[in-house]
Amino acid sequence: MVTESTAALIDAPELVTTQLSNGLSCDLPANSPLAKMLRSQRTWIGPDAKQRLNILREAKSIAIVGMSPNPARSSYFVGTYLLQSTNYRVYFVNPNATEILGEKVYPDLASLPEVPDIVDVFRKASDIPSVMEDVLAVGAPAIWVQLGIYNEEAARHGEEKGLTVVMDRCLKVEHARFHGGLHLFGFDTGVISARKAVR
Repeated sequence: MVTESTAALIDAPELVTTQLSNGLSCDLPANSPLAKMLRSQRTWIGPDAKQRLNILREAKSIAIVGMSPNPARSSYFVGTYLLQSTNYRVYFVNPNATEILGEKVYPDLASLPEVPDIVDVFRKASDIPSVMEDVLAVGAPAIWVQLGIYNEEAARHGEEKGLTVVMDRCLKVEHARFHGGLHLFGFDTGVISARKAVR
């Protein structure tokens, strides 16, 4: 005999547990518009500010994959900043160039003279999985995917393989704000300080 409570359970919609960006979770009907919208949103977060600072502090070398010889491109701007304002050993990777900013350009990560501590990526989101495989193949510990570029599936895959993954953040902006050049939210404070910047 089917009771009223059993019938209610049978007719109840399937629930899905949804992880929210604030770390909380809730159960929603799987076919609800809200559940569908939340499934399309980002759930992968990545390292927090302190962790990103540690990544930058511990690194000695950075390779820029997708480095462009075009001064109008963001990779060129970031490469210039890293060469002029940091003590990192900086390598440029681009199979279609031989020299940028007076530096030798390598065709791929495997051609670099050392395994970089961070691989900074300027490639479209659909290219990130293949770049991730290249990073894993050479044994680099961290991949930093530039601002505006996001591939959640690739981020999760990289983490599962032991990579430290930063995504959709500008390495130059992060480095500058951690070292006194920018406000916490990324804005130039305009404050002149005698404090020596940490490189």
